[in-house]
Amino acid sequence: MTPIVRHRPHSPLIAALVRARGWPNAYDLAAFALLIAAAAALAHGAADMREPLSGLSQQPVSLRIANLPEYALRTTLRMFAAMLASLLFTLVVATWAAKSRRAERVIVPALDILQSVPVLGFLSFTVTFFLGLFPGRQLGAECAAVFAIFTSQAWNMTFSFYQSLRTVPRDLDEVSRGFGLSAWQRFWRLDAPFAAPGLVWNMMMSMSGGWFFVVASEAITVGDTTAELPGIGSYLALAIAHKDIAAVAWAVLAMALLIALYDQLLFRPIVAWADKFRVEQTAGQQRPASWVYDMARRTRLLKRALRPLAWLWQRAMLLRLRPRAIAPVPARATATGWADRIWLALTLAVAAWGGWFAFDYGRQTLGLSDVAEAFGGGLATLSRVAILIAIASAIWVPIGVWIGLRPRLAQRVQPLAQFLAAFPANVLFPVAVIAIMRTGANPDLWLSPLMVLGTQWYILFNVIAGASAYPTDLREAATVYRLRSWTWWLRAIVPGVFPYYVTGALTASGGSWNASIVAELVHWGDQRVEAYGLGSYIARATQAGDFHRVVLGVAVMSLFVTLFNRTVWRPLYAYAERRLRLD
Repeated sequence: MTPIVRHRPHSPLIAALVRARGWPNAYDLAAFALLIAAAAALAHGAADMREPLSGLSQQPVSLRIANLPEYALRTTLRMFAAMLASLLFTLVVATWAAKSRRAERVIVPALDILQSVPVLGFLSFTVTFFLGLFPGRQLGAECAAVFAIFTSQAWNMTFSFYQSLRTVPRDLDEVSRGFGLSAWQRFWRLDAPFAAPGLVWNMMMSMSGGWFFVVASEAITVGDTTAELPGIGSYLALAIAHKDIAAVAWAVLAMALLIALYDQLLFRPIVAWADKFRVEQTAGQQRPASWVYDMARRTRLLKRALRPLAWLWQRAMLLRLRPRAIAPVPARATATGWADRIWLALTLAVAAWGGWFAFDYGRQTLGLSDVAEAFGGGLATLSRVAILIAIASAIWVPIGVWIGLRPRLAQRVQPLAQFLAAFPANVLFPVAVIAIMRTGANPDLWLSPLMVLGTQWYILFNVIAGASAYPTDLREAATVYRLRSWTWWLRAIVPGVFPYYVTGALTASGGSWNASIVAELVHWGDQRVEAYGLGSYIARATQAGDFHRVVLGVAVMSLFVTLFNRTVWRPLYAYAERRLRLD
């Protein structure tokens, strides 16, 4: 028989040679196009930040729709700069607190205080510093805005990473010690991968939380110092001041498009990548997908270009920054006890000095009536926060579990949840002000929902992260034993997501205190509605440039938040660490 030769347009041999030489394919072209676009946007935004500070007054923020793409780029760069700083802060501070008992005694209370300090409280003291650091340049105002956004992102991520490190399964830690891994190697081989799923979801929440305060970060007014940076936040603030509802709608639309864009290009690929770090003994039934992640895995030239970095990373994993230890070495109880007492004494001395400094600063112009006013407002805000967190927990914990146990549904809900979490309360100011003034409703009651508008999503995102990380083998065991209804909730899923819920509720509580600055004193043009509380007290003092009352308000808020965390959330943290580990 004569063989029939079929002529093919592409010979398998040629295709094999192309693959062997690593020639680029269509996926490479798409990946490089995205990288070039991102580099061009970064270069353009960085060039604008180096402009003279006088340019802000020469080219003020306008409500022209054509300016929105430029404003969106500037705001996005600030958000991601703050996110990078927050991630570095999280990896260092949270790890230090989780691994060192002495550091934990200082860091955890400090985080409780810092998350309660409002963005306006930071701006009151940092704007002048950064403007003086880069005199005559927009970079100073940009740094102040980035730092303000950082303060709305970092604490949530730090608490999440700290909680994950404290609940690493003991058997996995013993295995890592059995292999003789150093502290550096255990961190990157065990701790960081175990914490990755929860950290990724909290990064998304922190990104959205930064949007909530972007108006205060870009349209800065502290006493006589005013700086309006080009961005969606300042655009939205100008639209509210001019009562331009169309401009407000355009700003919200631009924000929604940005959230959808970076969700597809960044967060969804990270979620798909982090899914491989789930702790379970059986394969997951469903895995999150991402077209960007799949595209990156199918590239050829990009993989070859990244091989040197991968080689360096593998070499870094072989470093032994501490001596090898098969088992923990017992410390001498007497020396450790005295060292702990000395450390505690030093900590209390520093805290007492800080308290006296604040007291001495405030007593120059303030009296007991001011202290009584601040404490009375603090009690009112505390009542709102406690009630709102309880209501938000009852609503979002079941919904978060339902979403987290269904990865495909979580993919669809993810961008919507990010948009709702990023939805700034300022957009609802017109509705709130007009409705309250026309109906004569009580602002102390009807302004309260604005406090939890952006912070309730901390609970949802953390519960979704906990349900997504819930091991498949435990779900299958619950099915085998036919756990149903309340038994399934109480015996299976609630213990699994409880550590994540505590993190979300703690950060939601601190965020609600922070949001009270925006929610208890709202403006719509020249109309103003005020609710009685500590948030409105600090907002009035900040607008007037009264730093003594700002310090008093921030100190009282920090005291309330710290006491509440110590009496409620810290015991729940300890319970989750002691009883609800995946051991």
